[in-house]
Amino acid sequence: DLYVIGGGDTAVEEAIFLTKYGKKIFLVHRREELRASEIMADRAKKHPKIEILWNHELVRIEGDTVVRKVVLKNVKTNQESTFSAGGVFFAIGHDPNTKFLQKQLQLTKSDYIYVDSGSSRTNVEGVFAAGDVHDHVYRQAITAAGYGCMAAMDAERWLSEKGHL
Repeated sequence: DLYVIGGGDTAVEEAIFLTKYGKKIFLVHRREELRASEIMADRAKKHPKIEILWNHELVRIEGDTVVRKVVLKNVKTNQESTFSAGGVFFAIGHDPNTKFLQKQLQLTKSDYIYVDSGSSRTNVEGVFAAGDVHDHVYRQAITAAGYGCMAAMDAERWLSEKGHL
């Protein structure tokens, strides 16, 4: 059993994706309705491997070197319950950690770092961005790794052009 914490589109997408790997996917949401779009919410509600745990929040994760159990609290009754778990995934929204760069790099309206199309170049010469701080669409580890490689190659080219390599 896998647990996804959240109630928006990101959480529902994650829950649906995880149905390929888990016996049962529990979507843990602290409210009585999902914040996800109606289409995504309907997909989750109708999926036979997804169960939504309304009005619940994660209290703690228990285990040794791996996740073994989750403790959830019903926010209406304050009753805590322990469940076996094979994994916990947090999908409670995404705000890029870029506010400290506002006066140094160009950011989008959503505070992602702006990069030239098809590149990792920012508006500051010699500064390259990769991963979740600029990728507002996919926000996945493999995408971040790919952009990390692009940024390294772009930085190496820039350093070579400047005679530093």
